[in-house]
Amino acid sequence: MIQLLFSLIFSEMGLILILLFKTPLRKLVIMTLDRVKRGRGPLVVKSVAATIFVMMIYTVYTVQELYSSPIESFNPTDQVLFAFQVLQASLMGFLLFLALMIDRLHYYMRELHILRKTMEAAEKQNQESDEGKSDKDKVNALKEEIAAMRTKINLLEYECEAKEKELKGAKGNSESGKKQSEGLLLEYDRLLEENQNLRSQLLSIEQSLSNSDGKKNM
Repeated sequence: MIQLLFSLIFSEMGLILILLFKTPLRKLVIMTLDRVKRGRGPLVVKSVAATIFVMMIYTVYTVQELYSSPIESFNPTDQVLFAFQVLQASLMGFLLFLALMIDRLHYYMRELHILRKTMEAAEKQNQESDEGKSDKDKVNALKEEIAAMRTKINLLEYECEAKEKELKGAKGNSESGKKQSEGLLLEYDRLLEENQNLRSQLLSIEQSLSNSDGKKNM
């Protein structure tokens, strides 16, 4: 009995050391404990623990009876029996204590694993929300740029109309206004070209904005 108790105690101490330190065996031990706690496993473990507890109580009661007997009646056999019973009760109590420690360590390690998974999921969700916010900022910046370019296009169109009117008026004048009309014509062509370039840029920005909105909706 004593040898069996010592074997069980050393086995439990080994399990506790494996659970405390991160080794390749810890995952295997945790999986084994998970399976033990499923189905009829908890009932079997509780039954064994209750049996050991009853045996410990009976041993403590026997030690108490031996201790309460008169000292004069103690012979060497009683002394050996007393020491044996005390050692046996101590080992059974230590065995139950280590079993409780293993159960609590396994429970808290599972809770820690679940908490880590929850935190990782929350961090991933925060990163996705930050990416969504950055995409919104880019879209808003593109919209502002489009509005500014549209305003500039309207201004250029107004200037083109004014130059066109001046050109028409200059054409009706005498030959002395040919040089002025040529300068106005060049300025008009330049404004038309700049207007066309701005329209091309606006079209490319609107296409990129529509593409970013399509990706966001996907």
